[in-house]
Amino acid sequence: MKNLLIIGFVWPEPTTTAAGSRIIQLIELFQKNNYNITFVCTASKTLNSFHLETLNISTFEIQLNNSNFDNFIRNLNPDLVLFDRFLTEEQFGWRVAETCPEAIRILDSEDLHFLRNARQNAFKNNEELSQKLLINDITKRELASIYRSDLTLIISKYELKLLKNTFKIDSSLLQYVPFLLETINKEVFNSLPTFQERKHFMTIGNFKHEPNWNSVQYLKTKIWPLIQQQLPNAKMLIYGAYATEKVQQLHNKKEGFLIKGWAESTHKVYTKSRICLAPLQFGAGIKGKLIDAMKFGTPSVTTSIGAEAMHKNLPWNGFIENNPLKFAARAIELYSNQKLWETAQQNGTEIINKCYSKEKYGKKLIKKVELIKKNYTKHKLNNITGALLMHHTLKSTKYMSKWIEEKNKK
Repeated sequence: MKNLLIIGFVWPEPTTTAAGSRIIQLIELFQKNNYNITFVCTASKTLNSFHLETLNISTFEIQLNNSNFDNFIRNLNPDLVLFDRFLTEEQFGWRVAETCPEAIRILDSEDLHFLRNARQNAFKNNEELSQKLLINDITKRELASIYRSDLTLIISKYELKLLKNTFKIDSSLLQYVPFLLETINKEVFNSLPTFQERKHFMTIGNFKHEPNWNSVQYLKTKIWPLIQQQLPNAKMLIYGAYATEKVQQLHNKKEGFLIKGWAESTHKVYTKSRICLAPLQFGAGIKGKLIDAMKFGTPSVTTSIGAEAMHKNLPWNGFIENNPLKFAARAIELYSNQKLWETAQQNGTEIINKCYSKEKYGKKLIKKVELIKKNYTKHKLNNITGALLMHHTLKSTKYMSKWIEEKNKK
């Protein structure tokens, strides 16, 4: 058995975040390929944290700026170390490189944080995304983390092209790995509730994630009033974990705008609803809520940001509109037209089956990892930028961390 150590930014929460689902998919892939997995994290567990022990995964809590981690990883002696987000690579990458220099270091970017940040700032400033916004301190940190790693997993082809074409990252350091999903066969598709068996609109998303919170506010003020005028009996159901008091204040029974909070079963909330609305104004990566909409046969209306890099050239699982008036009109049309709705539902199934094959992209990732392992010395020599960045990281981050550790002892 080979050993994989995953260093999580947080403990996985697949029922509340797309990132949580993503890490579970990677865990299952590596287990299938005979990896013994250990998961460690500095964060505290929550009520929504997945019980990794049920998958026969050893879990440990670790501390920042503590040399006990060096002893831990030395004893574990992993073949691979996977960093969940660039922040964990910043914190522990140098320790891994110094203590276990032969371990392949993989960064799972989840989505490009610098792109999400730049788009959020562009939205707030009411301006177009520009080179000036795109190159910021987060960009420099995230790109440095990509260079220091032996391989970075990229979930979106838009982001893959951005890294290759704009930032000139060598393709040998990158691997496209979308969500890894099972094929939806005819039996599964035919078991989905029908148009007539569903009612109301829904959206879902963790409220700690700023694009989700902004999207709900946009629904409340720009879109739902237009839909409600035409469909007075329909309701807008808002699901998501970590709904604060300011989120609850949007609840309005008279308007049919209902804050439902955390969904115990995403399957139930999707398959009971007729339409998923996701008017995302900024963000990055692949949107888990729209993937789930396709999986559960729920057509959606979203924006170009929402649908970005999700469907190749295939017809969307509903409509893509950026203008709020057109967005609302399309939502009403899709809600009211059974034939149109059924076509959209079929489109979603085709997107899942052609763009998110667990078997296809899982095999490609394992093949890439084995290739790096086979030619590891050459792979490292070809990445001189990464070697330079790791050298300076060891000189700065390492000694800052050691200073903090000594300070904490006092």
